[in-house]
Amino acid sequence: MLSYLDANSGSMLASVLAGGAAGAAVAAKVGWRRVAGRFSRSDDAVDLDDTPESEPVDTHD
Repeated sequence: MLSYLDANSGSMLASVLAGGAAGAAVAAKVGWRRVAGRFSRSDDAVDLDDTPESEPVDTHD
């Protein structure tokens, strides 16, 4: 049995593929930074596990 794809089905399929590609690109970028950070000699390497805490702002004078 053949499936019928109308214009809406094709649009939805294209958006799913585009979203999957964007998600894979972000995951690869984050993964590569973690791998490259382990082998980096400099202190400029990005450590994603150690995010700095922001100081609270005192708005009352």
